[in-house]
Amino acid sequence: MSHIGIVGGGIIGLSSAYYLHKAGHRVTLFDQAPIAEGASFGNAGMIVPSHIIPLAQPGMIAKGMRWMLKSTSPFYVKPRLNADLLRWGWLFYRHSTPEHVKRSIPLLRDLSLLSKTLYQDLAANGDLDFEWQERGLLMLYKTASAEHDMAEEADVANRAGIEAQVLTEQQVQELEPNTRVDVRGGILFPGDAHLNPGELIRSLLFFLRKKGITILENHTVTGFGKSGSRIKSVQTSLGEYSVDEVVVAGGAWSPVIARQLGLNLSLQGGKGYSFMLRNVGNNIRVPAIMLEARATATPMESDLRFAGTLEVAGTDMKVNMNRVRGIVQSINQYYPDIPVEMPVVDTVWRGLRPCSPDGLPYIGRSEKFDNVVLATGHGMMGLSLGPATGKLVSELISGATKSMEISAFSPDRFA
Repeated sequence: MSHIGIVGGGIIGLSSAYYLHKAGHRVTLFDQAPIAEGASFGNAGMIVPSHIIPLAQPGMIAKGMRWMLKSTSPFYVKPRLNADLLRWGWLFYRHSTPEHVKRSIPLLRDLSLLSKTLYQDLAANGDLDFEWQERGLLMLYKTASAEHDMAEEADVANRAGIEAQVLTEQQVQELEPNTRVDVRGGILFPGDAHLNPGELIRSLLFFLRKKGITILENHTVTGFGKSGSRIKSVQTSLGEYSVDEVVVAGGAWSPVIARQLGLNLSLQGGKGYSFMLRNVGNNIRVPAIMLEARATATPMESDLRFAGTLEVAGTDMKVNMNRVRGIVQSINQYYPDIPVEMPVVDTVWRGLRPCSPDGLPYIGRSEKFDNVVLATGHGMMGLSLGPATGKLVSELISGATKSMEISAFSPDRFA
């Protein structure tokens, strides 16, 4: 039985701990803060096999440049003289091609479908207790241009084996009997699902602690004890811990951890915001992405969570209320009978999504060390891809047959 040290307590780290425990390993998990403050806790809760097109895609650079000129826009890159940001931007530009999208689609599809299957098992096997709903996902649009773009995306999805249904305004409304929807139409991805991420994280923590996994919150990793090509220990602000293997699952802070290992990991934190409406009497049934606004709406029992924006601002965790205002202003354009007021800043959750420059996660061993696995860079799909990543991490460390080919996710691909 090996002792595995996992750096990072988000859904990727917790999923890795779960599957490593199932494989018979001893696990210690380190996080620099209370785990409930992380990016996995307050996100939109969507499980999205439909999301098979990477963020790095044709047209995204031009669209991002337009959005950057508006303070309430859904995408923003905070201008700053930073070598890592410039390198990330250059790599993003290099990968925004049709060829990259074509290569990425089957990879993201297979990883997402694996993750959904594992979520179905987690919801049924009795280990965890969390809300799990398979009602699909609606992509709602109000303009002819968005309708055209989504028709093409639906065609791409169907050809890749992901079912997508083009709906009229009336068909969208039929899916939402409790509230009015003001749209031109939408795309339904019936294979998508959603859950309550707070319930999931709390349930994972309870299960792992009950099974004897050591979870060390407020333990900032400051370095690693090394011997040749092996890591011998994890050094933290509160002590040093011997390990046999290390998993780097630090989310947006993964580049900092990687540098302590002498690795150069191209990754930027993409800040997102969310807030909750409580006890919504005319709640929606199907989670939705409001396309022109790039905001999301997810029902969580009687509550309704709104989320959105991608603000590339390093590891800055300040709340930018202009970006929140952009979410608020968009909601009533789609759901006119659900009144939404500007939330108080203290009620706004924010988290950093770790974005790789090509839109693919980093999952695999680093060539520099014999016993280091990286699992990060999942962008806005960390929750969706968490179980699949955790399972693959466990298979890598255990020497088991991998559930899918992962060479395209190599953490050394930009070295």
